[in-house]
Amino acid sequence: MANLHQETVASFGDEWARFDQKALGAGEWAAIFDTYFGIFPWHDLPGDAEGFDMGCGSGRWARGVAPMVGRLHCIDPSAQALGVARCNLAGVDNAVFHQAGVDDVPLAPESQDFGYSLGVLHHIPDTAAALAACTALLKPGAPFLVYLYYRFDNRPAWFRGLWQASETLRGLVSRLPGRLKPVVTDAVAATVYWPLARGALLAERCGFDPASLPLSYYRDRSFYTMRTDSRDRFGTPLEQRFNKAEIAAMMQGAGLEHIRFSDREPFWVACGTKIGGRDAAVLGAGGEAGR
Repeated sequence: MANLHQETVASFGDEWARFDQKALGAGEWAAIFDTYFGIFPWHDLPGDAEGFDMGCGSGRWARGVAPMVGRLHCIDPSAQALGVARCNLAGVDNAVFHQAGVDDVPLAPESQDFGYSLGVLHHIPDTAAALAACTALLKPGAPFLVYLYYRFDNRPAWFRGLWQASETLRGLVSRLPGRLKPVVTDAVAATVYWPLARGALLAERCGFDPASLPLSYYRDRSFYTMRTDSRDRFGTPLEQRFNKAEIAAMMQGAGLEHIRFSDREPFWVACGTKIGGRDAAVLGAGGEAGR
C-alpha cells in the first residue's frame, strides 16, 4: 500500500461518513451520473460483465453501475468509507467490497471486463502508476473510465488566477482539525459556491451563456452537493491537477487506446480501452492498419 496518502484516506473516510449521499435527490444523482458515464461504452460489455470501482467512497456511482453488470468490485482503502458504501448498497447482491489500495487489490491481472475511477487517482501520490495499476486488472479490449481534476487548461488566465488564489485557502483548510474542517467548508459552500452558482443560473435564465462563470457547474445543483464538493475541494490534504494532454499521455502509458474525452463538465472525464482487444487482433492479422 505504498502508493497511498494516509491523511487523504482518513479525510475521505470522514467526508463520506458526513456526506453519505442519502440526501442527494434521485434526479440530481441521475444528472451527475450521466456527466461521468455519458461516454462509457455500456453496449460493448458482455452480459455478465465483471468490473471494479476504484476508490468507491460512499458507493454513490456503484449503485448506478451494479444493476447493469454481473459483478462489481467496490474498492477503497478506507474502512470508514467502505462502511458507508455497504450501507448504501445494502441489498445489492452483486457488489463485492474490498478494503485495499490501488497496489494491493485482490483481483487477478487481466480479469476484469471494465473499470472506472472517478475523482480518486489525483489524490494518490503517483497518479500515473495508480492508473497503470488499474489498467493491469483489465482484460484486453476492456474499457476504463477515469475522472481527473483539470488544470483549467481550457480556461482564460483570469480564471486560472482565481484557482491559484483558492489554493491558498485550500492549503489552510485542509490542515484544520477534523471537527473544525467541515464547519469551514460548509461556510465556503454558503458564501462562495451558492452565490456564484445561483448567479450563473440567473445569468442563464436571462439569456447569457454561463459556461465561463466560476462554479457555473453548480448552477442547478443542490446545496447538499455544494457542501459535499466544498469539503472535497478544500478539505482534502493531497490534490493534484492535470491538463488534457497529460491525462491522455498517462492513459496511453498505462496501455489504453481509443481515448476520448467528454466535452461536458466536470473536466476531465476520459475513457479508453485496454490495448490488445479483438479489433487490435483483427487489424494485426493483416491489412493496412496492422502494418
